[in-house]
Amino acid sequence: MVKAIVGANWGDEGKGKITDMLAREADIIVRFQGGSNAGHTIINEYGKFALHLLPSGVFYKHTTNVIGNGVALNIPYLMKEIQSLAERGVPMPKIKISDRTQILMPYHILFDQYEEERLGGKSFGSTKAGIAPFYSDKYAKIGFQVSELFDTEGLKNKIAGICEMKNVILEHLYHKPAINPDELFHTLMEYRSMVEPYLCDVSALLQDAIKEGRNILFEGQLGSLKDPDFGIYPMVTSSSTLAAYSAIGAGIPPYEIKNIVAVVKAYSSAVGAGEFVTEIFGDEADELRKRGGDAGEFGATTGRPRRMGWFDAVASRYGCRMQGATEAALTVLDVLGYLDAIPVCVGYEIDGVVSKNFPVTVKLKKAKPVYEYLPGWKQDIRGIKSYNDLPKDCRNYIEFIEKELQVPITLVSNGPGRDEIIRRN
Repeated sequence: MVKAIVGANWGDEGKGKITDMLAREADIIVRFQGGSNAGHTIINEYGKFALHLLPSGVFYKHTTNVIGNGVALNIPYLMKEIQSLAERGVPMPKIKISDRTQILMPYHILFDQYEEERLGGKSFGSTKAGIAPFYSDKYAKIGFQVSELFDTEGLKNKIAGICEMKNVILEHLYHKPAINPDELFHTLMEYRSMVEPYLCDVSALLQDAIKEGRNILFEGQLGSLKDPDFGIYPMVTSSSTLAAYSAIGAGIPPYEIKNIVAVVKAYSSAVGAGEFVTEIFGDEADELRKRGGDAGEFGATTGRPRRMGWFDAVASRYGCRMQGATEAALTVLDVLGYLDAIPVCVGYEIDGVVSKNFPVTVKLKKAKPVYEYLPGWKQDIRGIKSYNDLPKDCRNYIEFIEKELQVPITLVSNGPGRDEIIRRN
């Protein structure tokens, strides 16, 4: 059985916790896109962790944790992340990396920083982790696949050609130091020794596992609204955040994905620039951010305060639809227990017309939220294990959202801990 866990919003929905929980029942957990630019926060018996490249199943001894070919592989960052687990008493996880994965180069990080500096006030709010330059090079066919590290002469020739091109941009556009080809080759040889023990044909590994009837869990980064095709372009990431891409980003047939869990937040949050219709500000935002659970409403990678907003049914329904969600997981519900009334955006007013459909970005800029207000439940719901034990107004809120999403909510997270979850039939 193949299941994908993906975000329905802007990212930061709590996918790490859901993946960590469902990994108990999985044999293999796969990251299929993105890089170290976003993180998944997990709280378990070992402590609190923010994972960036490692799949969220690394805390279980029975799982194989796979990095697929669609990932932007920052090799030294990954090695540090593996080492940090060992330093905190986590048993060494079993890790496999696709031999078709491409390497995030040191100059990708520099180019990301230089471009954000050049753009100034018009910047994209990048995490400066090198993601856009990496994917630009991948699709321009001037990236480095890890398999190329083992062709020494071919690698030297490729480095020379790429440095010639990159150094023109560094000198004339950014006015920064040039890349030294010999130093870059030496760096890549170090990368080769680091990554070699983990490499394998991931596509073959996964397709064999499917034939054997093993449980495979795909873990997405960010959410639907950060997808470069269907998100709030251009303020998006540079790889597809949709479950459909997991087949490409790991190398399995698309028809093998049987279940897609879209993770939806009980309110809204976002890191970085871009349209955000239900955004709130000032004391109202600070109060919601402050109460945002033990994980806190700060980016797991950047530490930046997240932008806050109320639940957006228009965006979330669209996010579930684009993911092809078969079910939804609702997270951080416990945070809302302080409110007398809870706003839910049920439509967008654009040029005087109210619509329930999520528009393209140029129209989204004009959108004003249309709210319905649901009564709050005014109590702490952490520790409740049964759905029927939740306050009636809390259940009404869940069921209202479920109706708006048009997808069954099967999991309700009412706290940051691994076991603070309610399963619904």
